[in-house]
Amino acid sequence: VQLQASGGGLVQAGGSLRLSCTASGRTGSMYGVGWFRQAPGKEREFVTAIAWGDTRRFYTDSVKGRFTISRDNAKNTVWLQMNLLKPEDTAVYYCAASRLIVVGKESDYDYWGQGTQVTVSS
Repeated sequence: VQLQASGGGLVQAGGSLRLSCTASGRTGSMYGVGWFRQAPGKEREFVTAIAWGDTRRFYTDSVKGRFTISRDNAKNTVWLQMNLLKPEDTAVYYCAASRLIVVGKESDYDYWGQGTQVTVSS
């Protein structure tokens, strides 16, 4: 499975961005797709995840009510709609897919896309 992330950019605080993650290859093996982010000088952290075959969605507390994850299986695409962005959301965002779980540690995800930079100015 190959993952291609896109949609990052520079936005002012309070603004919105929509990230996309498009999968190719053996997408039938995907069980869950998640987004992680890594801010400068910090470890990569979990943001949100969605089950590929049902309605389960998970969010880290800091983004609940502001971020929404969704998917279109026919397009093999997962989106991350980010609203009310804050400077602390600035990071490189990565999408990742797992064959076995929906939400977990980095090591639980089998496939990773390249990162897309999100910068939120104050």
